Amino acid sequence: MNPIQHTQDGHSTARTVGRRRFLGLTAAGALAGVATAGRGRAQSSRTIELGGKIAGWQGRTPESIAGEENPTLALEAGVDYRITWTNLDGMGHNIALIDENDDVLKRTEVMSEQGATQTIEFTAREEMAEYICEPHRSSMRGSVRFGSGSSATTDATTTEQAVPTGPTIGLERLVGGFQVPTDMALLPGDDQRVVVDLYGVAQLNEGDQLRDEPFLDLRDRLAEITGERGFLGLAPHPNYEQNRRFYVRYSAPPADDAPDEFSHTEVLSEFEANEDGTSARPDSERVLLEVHEPRKVHNGGAVAFGPDGYLYTSYGDGGGPRDTGPGHASDWYDRNRGGNGQDVTENLRGSILRLDVDSQNGEKPYAIPDDNPLVGENGLDEQYAWGFRNPWRMSFNDGELYVADVGQNRYEEIDRVVKGGNYGWNVREGTHCYGTESLSDMPKNCPSRTPPDVRGGEPLRDPVIEYPHARNGETIGISVIGGYLYDGSIDALDGKYVFGDYSTEGDPRSSLFAATPTEDGLWDLERLQVEGAEGGAVEGYLIAIARDADGELFALTSAGELGGAVNRITATEATGTATTPDGTNATANATGSTTTALGTDATDTDANATAGVRSAAGNGTANGSGATDGSGNASGTETSGDGAGFGVLAALAGIGGLAARRLRR
Repeated sequence: MNPIQHTQDGHSTARTVGRRRFLGLTAAGALAGVATAGRGRAQSSRTIELGGKIAGWQGRTPESIAGEENPTLALEAGVDYRITWTNLDGMGHNIALIDENDDVLKRTEVMSEQGATQTIEFTAREEMAEYICEPHRSSMRGSVRFGSGSSATTDATTTEQAVPTGPTIGLERLVGGFQVPTDMALLPGDDQRVVVDLYGVAQLNEGDQLRDEPFLDLRDRLAEITGERGFLGLAPHPNYEQNRRFYVRYSAPPADDAPDEFSHTEVLSEFEANEDGTSARPDSERVLLEVHEPRKVHNGGAVAFGPDGYLYTSYGDGGGPRDTGPGHASDWYDRNRGGNGQDVTENLRGSILRLDVDSQNGEKPYAIPDDNPLVGENGLDEQYAWGFRNPWRMSFNDGELYVADVGQNRYEEIDRVVKGGNYGWNVREGTHCYGTESLSDMPKNCPSRTPPDVRGGEPLRDPVIEYPHARNGETIGISVIGGYLYDGSIDALDGKYVFGDYSTEGDPRSSLFAATPTEDGLWDLERLQVEGAEGGAVEGYLIAIARDADGELFALTSAGELGGAVNRITATEATGTATTPDGTNATANATGSTTTALGTDATDTDANATAGVRSAAGNGTANGSGATDGSGNASGTETSGDGAGFGVLAALAGIGGLAARRLRR
């Protein structure tokens, strides 16, 4: 996404698009010899060259594997080899040789700088069965074969699409000129919208024009724009036309009562607009809630009014590797460290809150709805639902609340949220067990509900939509962007939940999806095709999806061909048909066309991951230094970082340089 300045706990590094550097995980056990960023020492051992990206290993040398994905390597026992691989996407990858029981025989550390190289040297042994990337082992996995010949070969295989192809839609630019548009809210009146920019300014959009003067300027109230901090969300009061009140979420410098080591304070505030509704009165701010955040990432930031008239807002787990570290409470699940997502008594992180902003309760500038689930129970009364990692965007549809929760480094999810619901993090990532200790071997079994003495044994609820980061050698996405159930003018999307993912592989190319609701289980998923775009992709980073009063949807993008813009999702001549891989059209879903509920087949269920971090383009920051013990369990200060936060903000913070504050288009 354009030049990126990513600041990590005082260490600032500048990168161009796709060049994201994080501190890698110090892998368990003895590290293999590593030669990064240049040639290793000359030697007579046989050399194999690969490229590495989430979608799979790419064969380069010898010629027999050139261009092949996850090629089978034909080795001779007792012969010395060296595999040199290049990081193609800036994500956190390593290479490990494993036996048929998935036990690691040799591995390297996780490396996250695009273009850097790494070498593993070994003597081939017949117990070697596969080579994998531990953070992305479901997609980056190839076989080792022993037999005659010393060159690496490949067994060609045919795989189905990772996500079935759905209808073709258009993207019509409504208005541009933004840097990182994080939210769009409708105002009463004739075609009026307020568009929020990460860097602290909200602008009034009327028709296809922006007013010259800001609707609200918070730049002097924000913390430094690093990590995922900034102006995150805005929602007008349901009676805005009468009271001119609206509500915002933003990242402020640490408040006076915040712990010294904390990053910032997340502020929920009320403002009032002037009489004609064209701008806010900056001196009208009434701070409702301040939540101190230990890290620069996993802030959530959504604000929305429900059909009940109450204000809902989202908070992430506070960052830190896998919901652990300073600022993270202990919870009921002893197997995993940390757990703001599962704790409801110590802090408000990892939760969706529900507040009555039209009343006041004691010293608090808001009241608690009487039917909030923890009223009269052991817990903080503001909480409505919990068990979230980083709930970025959320929406109400026919009275139901849908929340997009960004995953760690295996699965993304959309949750249909109910009052008092527990959505599993960090016991589960989506429908899959999650572990904080044995990072390269996720537990196969984990609780499906809390113990009886923890809120009566509440269930850990599954998402309605889940997808892995990659499937069948194809990257699907890295940070989910929540959307809406569609009820606009495009017949092919009617009744489907339209949402997206920020980027496929860290580049300014993203995806829009449509999921068909089902009575039970995960919803069927298809990838929408953008007319005229290469590969049908959204040609920019997808930051958010917004909706107008007619049910039409808008894609808010940053960088790439689309730049910082609000783009209307429109019908095309092909709408209602699905473009097949060979370029022909077939009636979408007319004859039971194949759609897939992702994340449940055999290729995904074994997607065990180390704590390899994802890049700035899909993920939080990586901090600290540390080591692991010989069993692969992390010890001491963590090196892996936060995994995925909401990479959009983590990577776009400082976009184009903090001084320039302009996107390169």
